[in-house]
Amino acid sequence: MDLELSGQTAIITGGASGIGAAIAEAFVAEGARVAVWDLAGPDAVDVTSLASVASAFERAIAEHGAVHHLVHAAARGSGRFGFPFTNLSPPDWPRVLDVNIMGMVNVAHVVTPYLRERRSGTMTFIASVAGQIGSQTDPPYSASKAANINFAQCMAKDLAPHGVRVNTVCPGMVKTPLNRAVWQAWYDQQPPEAQFDYEAWSAEKIRKVVPTGSWQSPEDVANMVVFLASPRAGQVTGQTINVDGGFVMHW
Repeated sequence: MDLELSGQTAIITGGASGIGAAIAEAFVAEGARVAVWDLAGPDAVDVTSLASVASAFERAIAEHGAVHHLVHAAARGSGRFGFPFTNLSPPDWPRVLDVNIMGMVNVAHVVTPYLRERRSGTMTFIASVAGQIGSQTDPPYSASKAANINFAQCMAKDLAPHGVRVNTVCPGMVKTPLNRAVWQAWYDQQPPEAQFDYEAWSAEKIRKVVPTGSWQSPEDVANMVVFLASPRAGQVTGQTINVDGGFVMHW
């Protein structure tokens, strides 16, 4: 299927690994150009720094001539197992909120005036099913992802009259370093008789909560993201779309 993205440019934050890397590859497969923003990238873009984001955006315009899409996938967890939430302390929260919320705010404020002036473009934010269900696994992460969903809806309402669409995609169970870190945090606080390895832990979780009974892949998420960036999704904005094997269903 030709999604009519050939020759366009997409910025992918957190694009050096995991879901972000799969999204970058999916845009390239559609003939688009990509600018990868990541602390691990050659330009070391820090989304928590407004100056770093603004400088990276200027480079993207200079290199590619125009920017048509933003996909914000950069995120982090607390590295702690949060059930109950008092396993964490208030100092565990700020870095997560800074990356996951203020990182989104920074990229939105830098990119929005440009897309609004062009009267076209899309922004897609990678949130999580954890932001919809009050996941107890990592409360700072869950809270930040709920904020991502809400702010994206605010942006969608503001920008729809200017031809800019904004959506959120929520992955479910995906094998990423962040997902494995959740297991590690759980594992580290279990007594020896209750510990089991990552594959067994995740298989049991999938059995219990994912109706399709399978992992979601980074490519599954990427496929949704490129579709949302395409003209085929021209009437889709302000939506929260789960790629989760049926994990979260709203009645």
